[in-house]
Amino acid sequence: MSLIAPDLRFDPASLDATGSVLSQLASSPGLSRAELMEAAGLSRVTLAQRLSALAAAGLVREGEETVPSGGRPTRLLGLADDAGCILAADIGEQEVRLAATDLSGVILRRDAIDFRPTDDPEATMERIAAAFEALRQPGDPFVAGIGISLPAPVDHRAGHAVGPSILRGWDHFPVAGWMVERFGAPSFAENDVNLITLHEHLRHHEGDEAFLFVKVGTGIGSGLMTEGRLYRGARGAAGDIGHIQFFDDRAPPLCRCGKLGCLEARAAGWALARDLRSQGFEASNARDVIAHVEDGATEAIALVRAAGRAVGEALSDAVSILNPARIVVGGTLALAGEHLMEGIRELVQERCLPLATRDLVLTASSTPDYACLVGAAICVRERVFSAAGVDRFLGRYGRWFAAQAG
Repeated sequence: MSLIAPDLRFDPASLDATGSVLSQLASSPGLSRAELMEAAGLSRVTLAQRLSALAAAGLVREGEETVPSGGRPTRLLGLADDAGCILAADIGEQEVRLAATDLSGVILRRDAIDFRPTDDPEATMERIAAAFEALRQPGDPFVAGIGISLPAPVDHRAGHAVGPSILRGWDHFPVAGWMVERFGAPSFAENDVNLITLHEHLRHHEGDEAFLFVKVGTGIGSGLMTEGRLYRGARGAAGDIGHIQFFDDRAPPLCRCGKLGCLEARAAGWALARDLRSQGFEASNARDVIAHVEDGATEAIALVRAAGRAVGEALSDAVSILNPARIVVGGTLALAGEHLMEGIRELVQERCLPLATRDLVLTASSTPDYACLVGAAICVRERVFSAAGVDRFLGRYGRWFAAQAG
């Protein structure tokens, strides 16, 4: 059955009250009309009217897949992913990666600009905004939202970094608010590890009810998905295992955060590079450490193995508290493979109760360089089409669509 016959005299007011339907469609890979009617709590006639309005605006797709319906098979409905685009930026330690994606997070175009953590935040945002403009092309769809990944603790509600972090002068700079002012679109800032967690979970391990991703690279952090949602904690600090502190008979090493004995100061890429330099090797970051491991340097291998045991010690506490079904270890140091993973597994198995580890899957993953960009797009989609955000989206989109049609 065809959804509608498009009306060239589109009225934005026709989208009033369609938010609950669109929100349901955006949160599912596909729904039948019967499923959508039940989820939205609407009658068949009311649902048909609202679907017609959404389809007239190009917001609903009817897929090829069909499901039994008691009569003729019915096609599944979903959000039209090409109805808008999402702009995403991943601010790293050496560059800012940028992308324009469709509404599902599929990358349409990518770019990168140079960056250093000491760069001024205002000037950096200007450069990101210019790069976003360059990414867009004539005829590109409506900008649904903007997502920014930060290598720092993030207050996700306020949309800014909260120090200490490697970003100098960024503490409380209004990253999300700045983008809202420039583009007039909903904008969100999020910690990079949380965004990689979204990418890893939704693209590869969506069936896991409790999923923990651990990034072991230049820094160390983790993200937790529970019942399909990212768990951020009260202010967004959940998963910051890199600053769990350990004290033993040795003098505790100084961390970049200013505290003593943090996991990062024992096992992160910058700390291993520090220890390699003290042994006469040239090393400044996690990639240099991995290069020495691949060259067979026994000193580098020993440091990575010790790092694995330190990470395993921290993760054993996380497993006991959170009881995840799966732990995926990514980041640059995960490229060391079993040199890192053996120590992690050993400590987790040794320190946790059998009930917590009996079905636990613990694996390494090669994190693609675009993971934060896809994660940022997923984050934007979830928040723009949430019950709290969808009506604002429809208001903006309706005005834009009417202008295009007129």
